[in-house]
Amino acid sequence: MRQEKVQYKRRRKRRNRRFFIMGIFCFAVVSVSSVLWFDSGKTVKDSGVVGGTFVNITHNQTLGIETEKPWNLILVNKDNPIPDNYDVNLVEVEGGECVDERIYEPLLEMLNAAREGNLGELPMVVSGYRTQQKQQSLYDEKIAKFKAEGYSDSEAVEQAKQWVAVPGYSEHQLGFAVDINGATYDVYLWLQENSYKYGFVFRYPGDKTDITGTAEEVWHYRYVGKEAAKEIHDKGICLEEYLNEKIGNRRQIDFCPEI
Repeated sequence: MRQEKVQYKRRRKRRNRRFFIMGIFCFAVVSVSSVLWFDSGKTVKDSGVVGGTFVNITHNQTLGIETEKPWNLILVNKDNPIPDNYDVNLVEVEGGECVDERIYEPLLEMLNAAREGNLGELPMVVSGYRTQQKQQSLYDEKIAKFKAEGYSDSEAVEQAKQWVAVPGYSEHQLGFAVDINGATYDVYLWLQENSYKYGFVFRYPGDKTDITGTAEEVWHYRYVGKEAAKEIHDKGICLEEYLNEKIGNRRQIDFCPEI
């Protein structure tokens, strides 16, 4: 009888030890799953489009990766203001206007090549980088113009927004958007067909106004880099559409990490 009691105690100890080990294992599994679920939730929250705004940095906490959007693809439009504390290094182009120094060389190459569509004359940059004060002045002038034409205050503001960006929401404040004047209208046709070769895009086509929020501006060109410019040109899309496509592709990568 005494021997049976000893054997029973030994069996009970072994059983308790198994339960203890299983308990630790289950706790570990639940803890790891909770962390992964929480981190994946932050990945979805922080990446892609948030309230119509293209986020500059996509966070993938699970992989410990941060992917910064290139400077040339910063989106500024009616829904996306100039980034906080944005800084720009300027260089002057012929005619007195200034642009971001990073687009100076490709801009000159494009303007020189455009001579053939401009009666052999160099097209001129008539508007490049704008300060907040300059943008405000242009905006106020456009509102005043519509008021003088008989529009009410609110109507004048809405009309002005279609032609001049609200201060703080203008690509010109980035330093890599330019308005170009030519000797003839043909220069704009040349630019629409060839600007992508130099990294620029026809920013506001008439058939994309519902997306860009800006009326057609045949004179307005924006630097995005050669790769993006070629895809935008070849597909006949605008910058907003291009960025949305890229966000979709990037989110698929975020959600399907290689383990």
